[in-house]
Amino acid sequence: MATASTPVPSRAVLADLLPAAGTRFGAQARDLVLVAGGAALTGLAAQLSVNVPGSPVPVTGQTFAALLVGTALGTRRGVASLGLYLLAGMAGVPWFAEGSSGWSMPSLGYAIGFVLAAGLVGALARRGADRSPARTAVAMVLGSLAIYAVGVPYLAFALDVPMARAAELGLYPYLVGDALKAALAAGALPLAWKLLGRR
Repeated sequence: MATASTPVPSRAVLADLLPAAGTRFGAQARDLVLVAGGAALTGLAAQLSVNVPGSPVPVTGQTFAALLVGTALGTRRGVASLGLYLLAGMAGVPWFAEGSSGWSMPSLGYAIGFVLAAGLVGALARRGADRSPARTAVAMVLGSLAIYAVGVPYLAFALDVPMARAAELGLYPYLVGDALKAALAAGALPLAWKLLGRR
């Protein structure tokens, strides 16, 4: 782990501060554990779920978890982690919202969007976007927009409704919650860097 006297590259993400593996195999094994752990964390957070009346899209913790995983792991590992979450859930692992799985649910587009968002926030974190509250909040907002950019059109297609109706069902009711999640991340991620002694 990096110490206060060890400079941390500006392109580092939080996962890079873990102790370095001594071998290539060790590094690959560590990456696999991080990828699987990020997918499991997202699946666990998905079980924190509250139904929204009239909408097939519940409020869950998985969006927040997906953005944190992408930010902490960086682009490559973040995409792999959320890709694993998506593919395993589609294959039958019951870790989508409310213990669901499969590929026929109208809200699947949001899980697809998690992969895109993880790549985006991971790339931003590599540029230091998670080291100050303002930049972290911007990264979280952009990540949320990436999720909606896939989730809302997918919802419109799955339900055979106009985009405006899909936005009413799967976008507008969630904006306040997303703002709160962005604010929470804006406090938590820079604090993590500060506690680790580096910015």
